[in-house]
Amino acid sequence: MSRYTGPKTRINRRCGIAIFPPNKAFERRSYLPGIHGQRLRRKVSEYGIGLNEKQKARIYYGLTERQFRLTFERAKRAKGITGEVFLSSLEMRLDSVVFLAGFARTRRAARQMVGHGHFLVNGQKVDIPSYTCCQADQITVRSSDPTRHLIMRNLEDTRYRVVPVWLQTDSNALSCTVLRAPTREEIALAVNEQIIVEFYSR
Repeated sequence: MSRYTGPKTRINRRCGIAIFPPNKAFERRSYLPGIHGQRLRRKVSEYGIGLNEKQKARIYYGLTERQFRLTFERAKRAKGITGEVFLSSLEMRLDSVVFLAGFARTRRAARQMVGHGHFLVNGQKVDIPSYTCCQADQITVRSSDPTRHLIMRNLEDTRYRVVPVWLQTDSNALSCTVLRAPTREEIALAVNEQIIVEFYSR
C-alpha cells in the first residue's frame, strides 16, 4: 500500500473530496522568503561570475584549487592566448589523455590509474597525473596481465565514446598517440575561459 508523503489535507470520509486546500507553507514561490522576498533578486557580481566559471572548469577536470591555479600560472607564462593555452594544458594532462582515449571510465579513475603506474609515456613509466603530454608522445599500457585486462574492459565499456581528433588510439596495441595540441573548438568544456583569466588576474 503506497504512502502519501505530500502536504496533509482534510478529506471528507464519505466522498473522498478535499475540504481544505494544502498548507500554504508547501507552495513553491518564485521569490525569496521573508518580507523583502518579492523584491528583484540581486545581480551576481563580476567576482561571482568569475568564481562560477572557474569552479565549473575546476570541477569538470576534478582538480584541487592549487592544481588548477598552478596550471593557469604555467599557461600565463606560455606563448599564445592565455585562456586557450590554459584549457589546452588541462586537456593534455596525462590523466585527461588517458580518459579521453577511453582507457578509463572517469577522470578520477584515470588519475588513479596513472598514479598507480599503469601507463608508459614513450616507453618510460610515468605516475604523475599532471604530466603534460606533448605532440608525438605515445602512451602505452604496462605489460602486466591484470593491467591489460582492466584497460580492455574499460575500452569495451567506453567504445561509444568519441575519441578527439587530436588523439590516435590503437585498441589492439592498447596505445594512444598525441597528434597535436587541441584547439579551443575541439574542447567540449562549455565555459568562458576569458572570464577565468580575468578572475585570476585581479
